[in-house]
Amino acid sequence: MKAIIETGGKQYYVSEGSIIYTEKLAGDSGDKVVFDKVLMMDGIVGNPYVASASVEGVIVKQGKQRKITVFRYKPNKKSTRVKKGHRQPYTKVEIKKIK
Repeated sequence: MKAIIETGGKQYYVSEGSIIYTEKLAGDSGDKVVFDKVLMMDGIVGNPYVASASVEGVIVKQGKQRKITVFRYKPNKKSTRVKKGHRQPYTKVEIKKIK
């Protein structure tokens, strides 16, 4: 079975056994996660979501992505040079069951 789910403002095309990286979800490694916002499942398109459909998964890992450097500056002004770093948190989820 295959499905399209929505979480964290993004859509993911998943099947049983697949691993996805989502925006950070609450929980620790080994916790179960249920995605209720199923947009499509086996050719059945929801309006906007498929009724009584859900996708179950298990959190594999909580982590942070690689660091990116954000540098802003305006020429000819010595006071407007800003260098910042950012690491986006993510959750690695393994899909177990599509209902």
